[in-house]
Amino acid sequence: MYCPMCGKVNPNDAKECQFCKATLKYEIRVRVSRLAITAVIFALCGTILYLIPFFITFSSRQFSESSGGWISTALNIAFLLGPFMFIVSFLLGIVSIGRIEKSGGLITGRSFGIGAALIPIFCVCFSILFTTSPKSRGTPYRMICGTNLSGMGKAMVIYSNENDDQFPRAGGNTSVWANQILDWKASNRYLAYGLSPDRSGGRVTISSSLFLLVKYSEFEPKRFICKNDLNTKEFVPSKYGIRDRDVTQFWDFGPEPWKHCSYSYHMPYGNDNLSISSDPAMAVAADRNPWIAVPDGKVKDFKKFDPDGDRIAVNAGNTPSHPEAQNVLYLDIHVDQEKTPNCGVNDDNIYTSWDGEDIRRGIPPKLGSKPSDTLDSLLVNDPPIKKP
Repeated sequence: MYCPMCGKVNPNDAKECQFCKATLKYEIRVRVSRLAITAVIFALCGTILYLIPFFITFSSRQFSESSGGWISTALNIAFLLGPFMFIVSFLLGIVSIGRIEKSGGLITGRSFGIGAALIPIFCVCFSILFTTSPKSRGTPYRMICGTNLSGMGKAMVIYSNENDDQFPRAGGNTSVWANQILDWKASNRYLAYGLSPDRSGGRVTISSSLFLLVKYSEFEPKRFICKNDLNTKEFVPSKYGIRDRDVTQFWDFGPEPWKHCSYSYHMPYGNDNLSISSDPAMAVAADRNPWIAVPDGKVKDFKKFDPDGDRIAVNAGNTPSHPEAQNVLYLDIHVDQEKTPNCGVNDDNIYTSWDGEDIRRGIPPKLGSKPSDTLDSLLVNDPPIKKP
């Protein structure tokens, strides 16, 4: 080392200068680990490259399909670089902690090293929790809906075999579609639907027809629920204060049936209702209709739907439960995941009635809508009653 008095070079372990005999004092220098700082920088950059594109892609259900080509490429690169930087930061963080421990206090920055090792772990755990949240579990829930609809189709076959090949239809031949039936707790169908002795008149819901599967085909109420259909829950009579009667003794899913049924059904009231002899390609049931309000009152904008447009315009016509694809039960009792509502006979829109020769876009349904033809699939569900 250099002598501070004469400037001569001395051995590193010398206690006094060999030339001027001045006492040599050693200055202990403590520094922050550059390796730990580098590890933290890699961890923070990895977080940006990994979580931000991840959040954008999974929080917007239409983003990945509608974004431009260069944006999509940038996201893919970010997804690849993010994990790479996490691996580098984790390894550098571990190595820096080891060096700091062996330095005898001459190197600091242990917290930087620990942070660099833990940040990647926290980010990965967050991404796992995010992808398993109800909002982003669309694919597994869509599979559950497919299973529910498949079971519903089999229950309909059982029902039709015992009812002159007719699919479930509540009320009488002249009953009209309404938000609620007269009395869902009634002791007989006449009081339940408000039928005359000759079975004319009456008011019925779409769900009251589907509820016949609960009454006569042993189909459980919980199988009418899609877990991705927000604000919809299994029908439990005890929630409405009734504990001493079996669920098969009722005539609908309670006083608010729209809250207990996630699926739409081909309009059963009128002259074009389905039977076993109908065209096998006809849609019988599917996920909720996008142009009928969900339980919280929200409804999709029909103006945004274009069957010949881009993916965003097509998705505007898909069910709100699964915007990328709806499950559809066909008359031949098979279920398909359809990426567009134009999956009926001749690309008919299953959620609208025909508008003259326009069968691909059609007319959005409302209370009282009916199919325009025997080949016009019109899958509807009950709209909620608007609160004053």
